[in-house]
Amino acid sequence: MVSFTVTRVPRESSVPPDHWIGNPPTHFQNPWPSAGHKLSLPHVLNTRFGKKRNFVPVPQDRKGLVDVQTPDWGAGRAGVKATWLGHASFLIEMLAETTSSRGMRFLMDPVFAEKMGPARLVGPARFTPTPCSLEGLPLVDAICISHNHYDHLDVDVIRRLAGSTSDKDKARRAAAGMLSPVHIFCGLGSKAWFTGCGVGADQITEMDWWHEVDIALGESTARLACTPSQHGSRRGPFDQDQMLWCSFVLRTSSQALFFAGDTGYRAVSEADIAAKRPEEKLAHCPAFSEIGQRYGPFSLALLPIGCYSPRTFMSGIHCSPEDAVDIHFDIGSKLSVGMHYGTVRGGISAHYEDVLEPPERWRAAGEKRGLVWGKDFCTCSVGETVVVE
Repeated sequence: MVSFTVTRVPRESSVPPDHWIGNPPTHFQNPWPSAGHKLSLPHVLNTRFGKKRNFVPVPQDRKGLVDVQTPDWGAGRAGVKATWLGHASFLIEMLAETTSSRGMRFLMDPVFAEKMGPARLVGPARFTPTPCSLEGLPLVDAICISHNHYDHLDVDVIRRLAGSTSDKDKARRAAAGMLSPVHIFCGLGSKAWFTGCGVGADQITEMDWWHEVDIALGESTARLACTPSQHGSRRGPFDQDQMLWCSFVLRTSSQALFFAGDTGYRAVSEADIAAKRPEEKLAHCPAFSEIGQRYGPFSLALLPIGCYSPRTFMSGIHCSPEDAVDIHFDIGSKLSVGMHYGTVRGGISAHYEDVLEPPERWRAAGEKRGLVWGKDFCTCSVGETVVVE
């Protein structure tokens, strides 16, 4: 019988950080020039309904799309394991560093919905299926949520794995000798939402940027750090930026993993494009270099490479494949896997971004910088497990 325990690492600073609005915070903000400015309503309307749109349908024959395979969860292989469940969803299993039969398991931004919006009835639609059902997942110890957008936070998953409707999962956990319920790690301002889903307050750890916790599962230990990202949050019409967005670092004594969640890297404006300013000369988010300095190098990084078009609309909050390569270098990643593409389509980006483009640009951008495909960076199939020894 094993328990999952969480211990906060003390912090010395008492000065309100730059990303807080209010003390205690009621809202949050991106504190860097690289985030750009909030878009005006005319810009939003012109982007959504203007003449520059270039809609390219998803190939009906799935030629060139992401492959889907039945997961084996890296069985029989030793190392940190990352199984892509589609979009930004991953199952992470850290290396078992003791006589334990397995390492700690974390679900990152798990979404199994077919439509990602209110009541799962509207919003961006899935065009690549999940590799398994929710019940087909191995038992997990914790869920990490980078932010509350519908394509990263699925209420049904939370209720069924960690909430009041998780009786089947509780029975499976008890049969496996797991004493603790699924724990949730999330940004500040999120706890009330999760308790509203039936999750116990003692199952939730809210975290601020640079906040760390020590985790133990039996004899296995790890440290989880909540780290910055350049993004935003909103679940409904009146809660914009009330829940903190973040990335995560998972470290053991021998390995480190970085999960970027959803993030921009540099804001590109209409004026920048008109003046033909090289993007590499524009202000970029300094947080990733700091993440690398504090926690790198990383054995494995999971980086978003899709939903970046139109550039003047998306760049402040969604990085391009070229930006993702910059993040790879900033954090000191030894192997980076592209995510946040090839699974879901909807919203403004659907009218501008060909679903086949992100992995092509990701590979071209990395090779241009001297990275070796399959060794330094890659993509994988939905359901495939990337293992780093």
